[in-house]
Amino acid sequence: MRNRRLHLWLALVVCVISAPAYALLPIQHWQTGSGAQVYFVANRDLPMLDVSVDFPAGSAFDTREKSGLAALTQRLLKLGAGGLSEDEIARRMADVGAQLGGRFDSDRAGLSLRTLSSAEEMKEALSLLAGILQRPEFPPPVLEREKTRIIGAIRESDTKPEGIAGRNFNALIYGDHPYGLRSSGEADTVARLTREDLAGFYRRHYTADRAVVAIIGNVSRGEAESIAEQLTGELPRAGAPASLPDVAPLARAETRTIAHPALQSHVLIGAPGIKRSDPDYFPLFIGNYILGGGGFASRILEEVRQKRGLAYSAYSYFSPLQQPGPFVMGLQTRKDQAGEAVAVVRATLKEFLAQGPTADELEKAKQNIVGGFPLRIDSNRKILGYLAVIGFYQLPLTYLDDFVPSIEKVTLADIRNAFARRVDLERLVTVIVGADEAALGAAK
Repeated sequence: MRNRRLHLWLALVVCVISAPAYALLPIQHWQTGSGAQVYFVANRDLPMLDVSVDFPAGSAFDTREKSGLAALTQRLLKLGAGGLSEDEIARRMADVGAQLGGRFDSDRAGLSLRTLSSAEEMKEALSLLAGILQRPEFPPPVLEREKTRIIGAIRESDTKPEGIAGRNFNALIYGDHPYGLRSSGEADTVARLTREDLAGFYRRHYTADRAVVAIIGNVSRGEAESIAEQLTGELPRAGAPASLPDVAPLARAETRTIAHPALQSHVLIGAPGIKRSDPDYFPLFIGNYILGGGGFASRILEEVRQKRGLAYSAYSYFSPLQQPGPFVMGLQTRKDQAGEAVAVVRATLKEFLAQGPTADELEKAKQNIVGGFPLRIDSNRKILGYLAVIGFYQLPLTYLDDFVPSIEKVTLADIRNAFARRVDLERLVTVIVGADEAALGAAK
């Protein structure tokens, strides 16, 4: 198995460093009779099958009154379905060596399965997954137990500086948009959720016509077609619209300081960023690598840690979603240094927006990103994740083939122009939890 993985990795390296005359990963795509979109890659090297089924059913489809409903619905899918209890599901999965997983974020919710591709084991694992997806029961005793667990976790998060910072940051940059809701919900909203709420959310959002099925492994195209039909054929039909409201740009800068007994200040700075389909995605991807996403190769860490010793870690990232996800710069530092650290991050961003990266920074960033590309697709599990993203966000089937050429063609001007369009220095939110007001005032 190790030799097979080595051969695959070497083959990918060859594809990356030379212009491929064929698809790096030939992705096959079709639609099932029930309307589900299927994305499939055959891989006969390992006797394994990886499958995921995703829906537009993330936390952004919550309402403020029932915040937490989407997460609780996804959580309970595998805790009782098709006449089986959660213990029976877990035992039967373990008996065939299968692993059941899940995915949940602002946009998406779904389940994943890893199983042996041998006939008996695969048949049992897929039957279990089909039952979980299509016949969830949301047992009332399990629901009450999980609500208690979630409420406890919410209350604990409300005491931690990182949780407080994240919640306030999202609320400030998104306002009334559902991206501003906490994915777990609030303690009082979760407490009010009922089994009927979960069943209704499931019927509206876990529908066949909006399902995205990703499959990779040791099966044929015909077998993959049968698998997709099995997993989606009995899903609900014609659910709620899957669109989300537009994200409004910030009207002005805003700073929120929050007292906390923690020894360090937790700082988040940012604004709404970009959609997953944004044409500036690759210039921003490389630009952010140079700004704050490349670890010790990034400017923010160089200025904050290496030159001034203000923080152990400092970073930035774009998190593109269906609507503009957040652009975030963050760090933790001593309370008496928070004002200085924030000023350094802002000054670093200001210089980057004004001048962009240097030619040397761009060249090194490209080398690192291109050189690391094979590691992004060196396992079935990673490829499954890309198939799901390509399907959900309707990216080109050639996305993985185009990745390296898209990186290589980005210019200095592309990065400057993209950042000028997407990041406004005068309209950034700053949240500081554990603030030393005297130090912040002295730094202004």
